Amino acid sequence: MNTRTTPVTLGLVPISKFVFSHEDALRYKAMTEARLRELGIDFVNIDGITDDGMLYRNADLPKVIDYLREKKVDALFCPHCNFGTEDVAAQLGKEMRLPYLLWGPRDEMPLPDGTRLRDSACGVFATSYILSLLKVPFTYIPNCRLDHPIFERNLRAFLQVAATVKSMRRMKIGQIGQRVDFFWTVMVNEAELLQQFGIELWQIYPQDVMARMRAIMAAPTAELRETMRVMRAAADCTALDEEQMKAVGALKLVMSELADSENLSAIALQCFPDIEKEFRIYPCYANSWVTLEGTPVICETDIHGAIASAMLQSATQHQGQPFFADLTIRHPEQENAILLWHCGAFCHQLAENAATRKVGEHFIMPGDFAGVCHWRLRGGDVTVARFTKGENGYCLGFGEGRATNGPATVGTYLWLEVPDWSAWERKIIRGPYIHHVAGIHGQLSPVLYESCRYISGLAPDPIGQTTEVLENYWWDAKAVSVQG
Repeated sequence: MNTRTTPVTLGLVPISKFVFSHEDALRYKAMTEARLRELGIDFVNIDGITDDGMLYRNADLPKVIDYLREKKVDALFCPHCNFGTEDVAAQLGKEMRLPYLLWGPRDEMPLPDGTRLRDSACGVFATSYILSLLKVPFTYIPNCRLDHPIFERNLRAFLQVAATVKSMRRMKIGQIGQRVDFFWTVMVNEAELLQQFGIELWQIYPQDVMARMRAIMAAPTAELRETMRVMRAAADCTALDEEQMKAVGALKLVMSELADSENLSAIALQCFPDIEKEFRIYPCYANSWVTLEGTPVICETDIHGAIASAMLQSATQHQGQPFFADLTIRHPEQENAILLWHCGAFCHQLAENAATRKVGEHFIMPGDFAGVCHWRLRGGDVTVARFTKGENGYCLGFGEGRATNGPATVGTYLWLEVPDWSAWERKIIRGPYIHHVAGIHGQLSPVLYESCRYISGLAPDPIGQTTEVLENYWWDAKAVSVQG
């Protein structure tokens, strides 16, 4: 279970207009709030800030903005409880610069005398135009009633979008060690990441990490002993001697403390050779435990991989554990399947069979070192993503597949079947992608695509899916729900 999360504070700003029924607008405000509570969604409304807890007067706009900023809301939901007032609704979005959810309830029958109470569909058409005119990105729930399945589905997906966007705006990657000299594929521009996205790289010196490990190992505490106990209970660790087990536990404790004290979104670790040489371990098992706690640890100092992993985790609102993989070999028999594999940093809770979890040696670099995990991941839907920089700027490549059967191998792995591997291969080979991808269980492409709408300078680049399909997700009530 993740212990480090990024909750989303939703600002609920009901929009009304001086014409149409004020009483019916108040009724729909109350009904909308009741529906959110029924769905277990926390929100901040503007009761007490305006006369009736709704926004339609320009004079109220400054105090509503001040209040929402004081409450540190992360996203806006602006239901049009009657026709709505397009200028204040759009100005709110422009000033707040937050993920913005637009919706109006479907109207009932006209009254017996032919009059109508709300005309909400007409109102959201007006607001959407002004939002576009002011270049305010927004997400939309199609005109429907509160109990329609698409209302809940899109609302929850929007909260996942808001969590992803929030993670990008406050991202801090702990970098333990520099890029290995011959790994040119993981080069990054640190200043550009900070300038363009506000992503901070916090430098952590490997010698400091190792000094803290030595101190912990020299005087083992109850915390270290308990860490070693739970690690041994979770997997077969008989390949590690006592000192190696201490080192793995100590490394886990050091990285966890760094993640907590510095509020890190992820850690990119220079996983060899210094730690291996001194402690005779590979850090994989320690990495997997810190990832399980909510801070993905990415090997080979892959900063872009760490960013993608943190985004995927946020897209599930920290309900899922990402894994970091190489795209390695084609399936020997299935044309559209590929092996997602790495030395062994995938969380043990993702293993298909708990009884077969094993921690041991590295099959590529044999020796007396240990700490590499060996297990197959559980099945189900999987989303993979890669944050990267190409000739045309930064982009987020992402696609979906499903776990499939395949031959056993060593390390941690998953055979992934996609609808059309040749489309994936063409996309990857032409770049700007490498062999590293972040993965997570669930179908998250619509969330990632929509998130890029709010992240300036990051272009969505779907793999194996058309933009039309991803756009239609938000409109099609029959579409599969986003999962995390």
